[in-house]
Amino acid sequence: MLNHVLLPLSHAVTYPAMQQRINRLLRDRAQAGSDKEAIDRHMWELYGETWAVMFTDLAGFSRATERFGITHFLQVIFESFRVYIPIVEEHDGVLLKVEGDSMLVLFRHAKSALDCALAMQRAGDRYNRKRPLEERLLLSIGLGYGPVLKFGDQDVYGQEVNVACKLGEDIGEPGDILCSEAFRSQFSGARPGFDPSAKSPRGTSRSWRIRHKAK
Repeated sequence: MLNHVLLPLSHAVTYPAMQQRINRLLRDRAQAGSDKEAIDRHMWELYGETWAVMFTDLAGFSRATERFGITHFLQVIFESFRVYIPIVEEHDGVLLKVEGDSMLVLFRHAKSALDCALAMQRAGDRYNRKRPLEERLLLSIGLGYGPVLKFGDQDVYGQEVNVACKLGEDIGEPGDILCSEAFRSQFSGARPGFDPSAKSPRGTSRSWRIRHKAK
């Protein structure tokens, strides 16, 4: 009987309590004359953490879906998760969200995120050698690093989250690994190589393309 009681209590106490506190802070912040700086400090004290952020996107996927249909859409998504999620787990990534063909993943260390991104692109290269063009996994990856507001395992917000999403979804081309200046600053030397990217989204002074080779 005890096991049947613990799970509902866990959900009833932890997540709703956290959500209620967040809602209360946001409500107070919206009030006229509120001390927004003090409330912001409080929120960062409660929920602020430092993470490396990865956002992935299957490049050109929408156009392929229009041509080949919804079952093609589902097949390619299924295959992408089958190939990539075990690699995320091997590198201690936390898969926080899945939105269509995209994944939002967090890592405690920038090196883990980079090693994972390299392994994902190499795995995709191996997978694609035996697949027709319309079934290939054409992955682009955006990476950021810095302070974020992380609300349990439900949501994460922050400038580096936005930058990683823009790099992975809007700027990245098939096979790209792009990163923010904050992410690149966690590394020294030229291994792996970082080349300046032609485009940089708002939120980072410069973005970088990480060189990699298929294996």
